Amino acid sequence: MDTAPFLTAAWHNLAMINYEVDASVLQAYVPAGTTLDSWQGRYFASLVGFQFLHTKVLGIPIPFHRNFEEVNLRFYVRREVGGELRRGVVFIRELVPRQAIALVARAMYNEPYLALPMRHTVALEPLTASYSWRLRGRWHSFAVAADRPAALPDAGSLEEFITEHYWGYTRQRDGSTIEYQVTHPQWPVSGGVADVDADLAALYGPEIAGHLHTPASCFIAQGSEISVMRPGVVCRGSGVGENQ
Repeated sequence: MDTAPFLTAAWHNLAMINYEVDASVLQAYVPAGTTLDSWQGRYFASLVGFQFLHTKVLGIPIPFHRNFEEVNLRFYVRREVGGELRRGVVFIRELVPRQAIALVARAMYNEPYLALPMRHTVALEPLTASYSWRLRGRWHSFAVAADRPAALPDAGSLEEFITEHYWGYTRQRDGSTIEYQVTHPQWPVSGGVADVDADLAALYGPEIAGHLHTPASCFIAQGSEISVMRPGVVCRGSGVGENQ
C-alpha cells in the first residue's frame, strides 16, 4: 500500500475567525458517512486565511505554484472507524489565486475551489495576519491581530477543538464521500481581535453569511509543515451532484 503523501507544503500564519452556526444550516453540506462535530453542544464554522508555502505534488515542486494564499470557510464533522474517532473538516468554499491549483483540487478531490486575485500581509508588532480577495469589482479582506503570546491551546478549549481536526471529507459528484488525512504537529495559537471587511454573502450565500457576524473566538495559529494523504472512498452514493 502506497503511504506517500499526495501533497506536502507548509501552512503558516493561519488567521482563524470562528462563528457559532445553527446545525440545521450546516446539515445540508454534511457528506454521507459523517456527522456534525460539536464543542460543548455548539456548532462552528471557521473563516480561515493562511500562507500555502513550498508546495509539492507527489514530491515534485510545480513552478510558479509553490507559494500562494488560501482563504476558506469550513465546518467540523466526525466519523468512527473501528472504534477510532476521526475528526475532520468540510469546506464550503476555498479561494486560491491560481486557476491551475483550483482545477487540480476539483479534479482530485472535488473540493469547492474558486480562483480569484488574492493578496496578504503579515505584520509582527503586534502579530497581524490579513488576507484579501477581489470579487465583483472590489477587494474584500479579513484580519486577526494577536493580543497575547502564542501557546499551545488548553485541553478541552474551543481553540483546541478548532485546530485538532486531522481529516478532510468531501462529497463527490455521485453522492459518495472521500476521506483524506492531513498530518501536522499541534499548533501554538495567539488569541486576538478580528476585523472583517467583506461581502461574505457573495461567496457563501445569505443563509450561512447571516451567521458570520459576531465571532465566538479568533486567533492566529503559527502553522507548520503539513502532508495531505491520498483520498479514499468511505461512503458510496448515487447522483447527488457537486459540492455547492
